[in-house]
Amino acid sequence: MDYPRLYRKRLIPYECVELKKDRILQYDDRIIVTSWDTIRPKKELHHGFSCFYIKEGWKVSYFCREDNSRMYVYCDIVSYDLDKEQNTLTVTDLLADVIIYPDGFVKVVDLDELAQAVREGLITGEQLNICLVNVDSLLNKIYSGKLNELTAPLERFINP
Repeated sequence: MDYPRLYRKRLIPYECVELKKDRILQYDDRIIVTSWDTIRPKKELHHGFSCFYIKEGWKVSYFCREDNSRMYVYCDIVSYDLDKEQNTLTVTDLLADVIIYPDGFVKVVDLDELAQAVREGLITGEQLNICLVNVDSLLNKIYSGKLNELTAPLERFINP
């Protein structure tokens, strides 16, 4: 299968980069699972695994240390733009994120960036609506005890 080239678009700060080193492990019309190394190395974060939920507008990732131990689950609220002609998939980060720590603590972050993007006209009303609806549906899934369903596609590749 000829997988699409993956791009990550950020609104703050604005950038659109090809994820050249990401490895696609699974691809279908519902999900894409990738493994990746950090673009910008950090003290603890070394690599990770991500599951792109195309219809839901989520990207659920395990952030891992160099020894492959998991730091936490990091969920981005995103939109997807598949260009079949160019065979590219652009994933736009809609700024709001949800972090689930190993002890089960759930934290919603970067809402200040979302507000800044609205103020500065960096995000459309439609994108804002999509972001809020998708963060709500993600939180409902997490709070109903179904986080393991979201991370199951990643488990296949972390613990073969």
